Amino acid sequence: MSQRSCLSVILAAGEGTRMKSAMPKVLHAIAGLPMVAHVVKAAEAAGATGLALVIGHGTEEMRKAAQKFAPKAQTFVQEKRLGTAHAVLAARQAISKGYDDVLVMFGDTPLIDAQALASARQKLAEGAAVAVIGFRPPSPVGYGRLIEKDGRLVAIREEKDCSEDEKKIGFCNAGMMAVAGKHALQLLDKVGNKNAKGEFYLTDIVEIADAEGLDVVATEASFENALGINNRAELAEAEAIWQTRRRREAMLAGVTLIAPETVYFSHDTEIGADTVVEPNVWFGPGVRIAAGAKIHAFSHIEGATIASNCDVGPFARLRPGADLKQKAKVGNFCEVKQATIEEGAKVNHLTYIGDARVGAGANIGAGTITCNYDGYSKFFTDIGEGVFVGSNSSLVAPVTIGKGGYIASGSVITESVPDDALAFGRARQKTIPGKGKELRERFASAAAARKKAAE
Repeated sequence: MSQRSCLSVILAAGEGTRMKSAMPKVLHAIAGLPMVAHVVKAAEAAGATGLALVIGHGTEEMRKAAQKFAPKAQTFVQEKRLGTAHAVLAARQAISKGYDDVLVMFGDTPLIDAQALASARQKLAEGAAVAVIGFRPPSPVGYGRLIEKDGRLVAIREEKDCSEDEKKIGFCNAGMMAVAGKHALQLLDKVGNKNAKGEFYLTDIVEIADAEGLDVVATEASFENALGINNRAELAEAEAIWQTRRRREAMLAGVTLIAPETVYFSHDTEIGADTVVEPNVWFGPGVRIAAGAKIHAFSHIEGATIASNCDVGPFARLRPGADLKQKAKVGNFCEVKQATIEEGAKVNHLTYIGDARVGAGANIGAGTITCNYDGYSKFFTDIGEGVFVGSNSSLVAPVTIGKGGYIASGSVITESVPDDALAFGRARQKTIPGKGKELRERFASAAAARKKAAE
């Protein structure tokens, strides 16, 4: 089958009015990725060599989004919504190129996996003209039934048209199918619209193919794989299923999740073996974590790279561009953005490091901030190897703290500091004996006078 070419036609023209959203339904995200992009990934993993997106509502928004998740896909517009077969034929130009297999998929089924698609393609390789993907829901009510006879699929019957015996069938239509490329247009062009809605239904090609003596079969996918999304409640259900799958994958790959149900991954999270993740951690897109890291509770991480044996959190926020080298430490209530924390460096408490480099072995005291933005432009702070920055210091970029430098607590540093130098950037302390007592007495007297006047 690896030698067979394959076109995936993904139907993504539905408005999704039940989502109650101005955004096209299929652009709503699962694990930080539009649901239609999950479908694209599954198609590619199943060997699709061509992609055709059939779009409608939000045409420009869809095209713009597709450039990110499917830059090589052709897009076709279904101007009028006249049924699923009509939607597939919107991609006639792509289908006519002579692919061996044509996969018809739906952009609102983000949990479909490559194996279910590959199984349908395998049936085509074995000689079938059409392979319909079916599933067995907890209750078949509302679904079209797959009518089989002597191992062949002879019809897909909508529930309203089913006999009492056919209604008892638990094997239902998932909507997706694989069609042999040499038969695809011939079958699609024979679909009529003599039905109550006057629409052209893709499911009709089963009976058309059977009537022509072509081999039509059904394959089976899990209920979860076939789950379609129509509203935000179902979107949340799909998210939960996706997260459960990903958590299990991570744990089976050697990651410790202390409270798995509280950890949220993104579609592209990479996490190495022997990493420990404590409860209530959120991974946004673009996170890569090497082996042996420890991510403490309530941390929020996106667009960050974390090397082996790093220690993050609790309550840490790593924003895009955060790059932690081996054995680096970013502690509680710290934020790092567009900055490199080099090997063994420590950013322990209540600190903001942005647009900066923290050199190997450096120690950043509590309450330190890099002042990287003047309201118009960003500037860089370079903190050298082995630097010690005392608590409650402000480093006003652009500024460089040389190797081995020492910044006294409470300093505001506006000029670069040479290697091994000590820098103070604060007003000299002045102590006036007895002045504290005098102030307290004055303040107490004023407060008593205000109280008496109010009476």
